[in-house]
Amino acid sequence: MLKPPVATIRAKQLVSPNGTRTDNYYWLNERENPQVLDYLKAENTYFDQQMAPVKALEEKLFQEMRGRIKETDQSVPFRDNGYYYYSRYEAGGEYPLYCRKKGSLQAPEEVLLNGNEMGKGKSYFAIGGYEVSDNNEVLAYSTDSVSRRLYTLRFKNLKTGQLYPEKIANVEGSGVWAADNKTVFYAKKDVTTLLAFQIYRHTLGTDPQQDQLVYEEKDNTFSTHIARSKSRKYLFITLHSSLSSEVRYLDAATPTGEFNVFLPREADHLYDVEDANGQFYVHTNWQAPNFRVVSTPLTNTAKTSWKDVIPARPQVFIAGMELFKDYLVLNERKDGLLQVRVIRWQDKKDEYLKFNEVAYTTTIGVNPEFDTQQLRFKNLKTGQLYPEKIANV
Repeated sequence: MLKPPVATIRAKQLVSPNGTRTDNYYWLNERENPQVLDYLKAENTYFDQQMAPVKALEEKLFQEMRGRIKETDQSVPFRDNGYYYYSRYEAGGEYPLYCRKKGSLQAPEEVLLNGNEMGKGKSYFAIGGYEVSDNNEVLAYSTDSVSRRLYTLRFKNLKTGQLYPEKIANVEGSGVWAADNKTVFYAKKDVTTLLAFQIYRHTLGTDPQQDQLVYEEKDNTFSTHIARSKSRKYLFITLHSSLSSEVRYLDAATPTGEFNVFLPREADHLYDVEDANGQFYVHTNWQAPNFRVVSTPLTNTAKTSWKDVIPARPQVFIAGMELFKDYLVLNERKDGLLQVRVIRWQDKKDEYLKFNEVAYTTTIGVNPEFDTQQLRFKNLKTGQLYPEKIANV
């Protein structure tokens, strides 16, 4: 009978502004250290020995749980730039297939990424995300084969199926396209902290060594992300910490330009920005502990130009917002329930999505289209999470 392995004590002093502490097992974070690997193998061997008497039960439970999962499950399709996108699983497969259909759900299926083929022979595999260029011809996607969420960014020509030669390592998620169909922005991660801290600009088909650094975050209490607005007009770099945030923006049609600071970071001020119909809209807790929504001209983002769109209310917490061509959609916590409120720009008429339940939680789903009369949402009620649904608004 094996005895449980005992890790060697190697005291390390960790000094911080809050004092000094001793970590006897800090050395175990050295992923490539042969002694660490040997210790982990010993733990696994001991675990297998201890669990051997219930191996048959373990397999029975696994098969029972697997039997309750729909092996050919499929996501609710969403429309984006003339295509319907969705993911699906094949019976016996471990990974999703990401697909699209042009124009309607009755059109022929185009498989963008086949996770089962891509993950074949790998001990671990995950697709981090994907984004399609504005002309619908090039796919930017990322994969991880280590399980550290340090993704590698690749590009695929959707007309020929061929991959572009460049590989960009240690990125967060997928790339973000500019409007020219050749410029991609991506967030680079620190391989130790796993925090995204740099934003780079890449030109399709070129050597990643030539990529331009457009922003670097020096404060590791802030996370760094980049996204494109729903209107597709702007690129936003968002910098977030627990109690502070900052946004920088750039016209997506001029990707080689300089990002502008929307509002410098301030202590205890959280905000995020979107654009619609010739204005910026800000979801902010400035002078509003429960948050409010303000608008400001594209040419002047200073607080002195902010105007209330949805004023702060003591009884309602605004958890988030999404902007569409004809509607403003809010996630609000009201009367103890997380609800979805739809407000029409034209006449300011509003309504809450209603359900025949005493208690429920509703959140905004995946809605990439700016000009649409449909809203995708998720609703949690009676203890079960239902798939995304669509409401006509």
